[in-house]
Amino acid sequence: MASRRQIREAVVQLLYCADLEGRAESAALREPFWDFVTEADRRSLHLATFRTVHHLAHGRDGRLQEFHERLPNALAHLAAWPQAANLKLELERMTELEAAWSVALVKLERLPRDDDDAAVAGSFSAGLDAFFRVDRDLAATRQRFFEGMEDFPALRGQMEAVAASVRRLQRVSDRLRMVEDPEKFPEQADLAKLREAKTSLRKLRQQSDELADAVLAHKEALDATLAAVVDNYVPERIDPVDRAVLRLGAYELLHTTTPRKVAINEAIELARRFGTTDSHRFINGVLDRIATPP
Repeated sequence: MASRRQIREAVVQLLYCADLEGRAESAALREPFWDFVTEADRRSLHLATFRTVHHLAHGRDGRLQEFHERLPNALAHLAAWPQAANLKLELERMTELEAAWSVALVKLERLPRDDDDAAVAGSFSAGLDAFFRVDRDLAATRQRFFEGMEDFPALRGQMEAVAASVRRLQRVSDRLRMVEDPEKFPEQADLAKLREAKTSLRKLRQQSDELADAVLAHKEALDATLAAVVDNYVPERIDPVDRAVLRLGAYELLHTTTPRKVAINEAIELARRFGTTDSHRFINGVLDRIATPP
């Protein structure tokens, strides 16, 4: 799960960027911001997802070979049934998608893993999206094939061999659905790390956005409070990083149940992390005056 420190560090960076842009509510700001802030975590998640996909694909080659061996006989039987033309089309479409599945996996396997974080995260994100999209289309085609078979009970015996191969291939796709959305399968212990990583990224963004939005909603009042304790306070004259830390710290002191010492100490650490050499002393003095008014 996202830690309090991670959330507050993200909020300071978001407030800083929003203040520079002057339009914090814009999705055009939020999306690239979160892509940048989470690129290392996304890289780790994508690589872990790929490794799981690669592991699941190991048993597919034999199942696919069996499917192709049984396919000509099934198509020949369907060709003799003009009324089952849609079934034949679905089986042919399935064959095309099986080939596209293999191509998509090969493209994933050939992606470099040692580039910088942004390049790896971006390339694996696109590659995994394309791979899972093909797999979903393939699963839907298999489903339509089996539903169509219900209308032709006389063909079931002749189609059973190829249908058995299709079912075996679908079991791989069933596992891939779990890999794609591990949060939906909490009972799968082997997907715990993927589930935790995806949940952590989602929670980090959700909680950071909520806290940043709360600070921004009170920005004018917070600046008025800061002006009351800082001589000649003008927001534009304060370093933008210090300004972000001050607003967050003042918000927590005035509008949350965060203990005074905790709020101030965490603000000092944020100033040390992101500010200038003297930022932490300045932040400490200002927030201490807000926390202990005369």
